[in-house]
Amino acid sequence: MAGQRWIPYRKSLTRRAQTLRRDPTPAEKKLWYEFLRDLPQKFTRQKPLGQYVADFYCSRQRLVIELDGDSHYTDGAQRYDEARTVALEMRGVRVIRFTNTEVVENFDAVCDAITAALGETPA
Repeated sequence: MAGQRWIPYRKSLTRRAQTLRRDPTPAEKKLWYEFLRDLPQKFTRQKPLGQYVADFYCSRQRLVIELDGDSHYTDGAQRYDEARTVALEMRGVRVIRFTNTEVVENFDAVCDAITAALGETPA
């Protein structure tokens, strides 16, 4: 399963992904327009993968970037995020997470961490 390039997903997620692309958070907008969209590695915004929608996905590197806002800090949300990360890693996808605050207040460090992750060998 990890070697499979295309990751099947629930078709019912398509509309949700479109809505999320249309209404990005300020941190998602900043990361996309000021960094990710101009990288040589192609990223997709709000990409359905399995039963989840990833904030940003680079299929060549099999890398997901997740931006976590306030709703991610409850116990239930953290368990959900952990399960989601495990499910994606079982498919050979690496997941890196940043808070919205990190993106806004420490943008250069976030970009450096993404650049470093892109330099690592994909799973």
